Amino acid sequence: MKRVTSVTAVLLSALTTPLAPDDYIGLVRPLWSRRQLRGRVESVRPETVDAATVVIRPGRGWRGHRAGQYVRLGVGIDGVWQWRAYSLSSAPGGPDGPISITVKAGPGGRVSQYLVHRIEPGTTVRLEHPQGRFVLPPATPRRLLFLTAGSGITPVMSMVRGFALRREIPDIVLIHSAPTGNDVIFGAELRRLAGRYPTLRVHEHYTRAPGGGRLTMRKLSTICPDWSERPAWACGPPGLLEAAEAHWRQAGISDQLRVERFHLGVVRGGAGGRVRFVRSGRMTTADGDTPLLVVGENTGVLMPSGCRTGICRSCLARLASGRVRDLRTGLEHGDEGDVIQTCVSAAAGDVDIDL
Repeated sequence: MKRVTSVTAVLLSALTTPLAPDDYIGLVRPLWSRRQLRGRVESVRPETVDAATVVIRPGRGWRGHRAGQYVRLGVGIDGVWQWRAYSLSSAPGGPDGPISITVKAGPGGRVSQYLVHRIEPGTTVRLEHPQGRFVLPPATPRRLLFLTAGSGITPVMSMVRGFALRREIPDIVLIHSAPTGNDVIFGAELRRLAGRYPTLRVHEHYTRAPGGGRLTMRKLSTICPDWSERPAWACGPPGLLEAAEAHWRQAGISDQLRVERFHLGVVRGGAGGRVRFVRSGRMTTADGDTPLLVVGENTGVLMPSGCRTGICRSCLARLASGRVRDLRTGLEHGDEGDVIQTCVSAAAGDVDIDL
C-alpha cells in the first residue's frame, strides 16, 4: 500500500510540474494547503467608526493560540501581498474554531484601512502561527490589572473572553482610555460582562470628556488603590506605555508590568539621505525619522516584515553601504554587510540596502 501511494505521488508530481500537487489543491481548496497556512474571512463586524473585527476560519495546520498573542496576516491588495501583525482578539481555542483580529484603521494605513473598510467575507488570507509573550502565566494570579488605550484593548480582550468562556473571571481591574464612550472598542461587551461578573471592574477614561485629558499615572491610585499589588498588563500608544514603565520603575516593581507595543516610539532628529535598494533597482530620498521598512514599501520594494516594532526580527536586511540610525535610541551604526532591522532603522546619510 505504501509503495502504491509513493508511486501515485511521484506520478502526480510529474504531471503537475513545475507546480506541486499541493499548489493545485490550494487553488481549489485554499484551506487544505500544507505549504502555506491560509484562512478564509467569514465575517467583518464593525466595532467603532474606525475599527472592525475580522473573523477568520484558519486552514489546515493551525495549532491554536494563547490569549494575548498576535498573528502575522498576509492580504492581497492590488496584486501585492502585504503582511502585518495583529493581536488576536478571540478567546483561545483549538485548531478547528474561527479566530478573530480587531483592527483600527490608522490614517494612511494601507492594510488597516483595507481590513476595516474593504475586505469581503470569503476572501482568502495568509497566516503564520501565533507569536508573542504578552500572555498570562500558567497559574492565573488572584488579582490582575489591565491598562489599555485605543486598540490596545485587543490582546487583553482575548484574555477576558477566555475567562468568561470558562465562567471563571478572577479579580480584574481593567482601565481603558478612549476619546469618548462610542470610541471604546468592545465597549458594549465589556459593560455587559462587568454587569454579569462582579469580579470584573471596568473603568472607562474618556479623554475628550470635561476634566478628562490623557490618562496619567497620578489617576491610577484613585482608580485602583492596590495597583502595586497586582500583576499588570499594559497595551496602547507609546506615551501611555512609557508613563507606565516609568511609574512601575519608580515604585521598584518593574517585574510586575508586562507591556505590548503596537507602535514604535521614535527618537527624532535624524539627517536622512538617498536610499537605494540594490536588487530591486529602486531609489528614493528619505528623512531621518522614517523607518527604512516604510521607505521601501512606499517605493514599491517587497520588504520582509512582522510586528514592525523591532521585537520579532522578521524585517532583517543586509546593509550594502552607509549607516543607519536606531529609531529607538537615536544612535547611529552600521558597516557594509551588517544585518539591520529595517522597521527600527532610518537613513543616516546615503544608504544602500541589499533588497
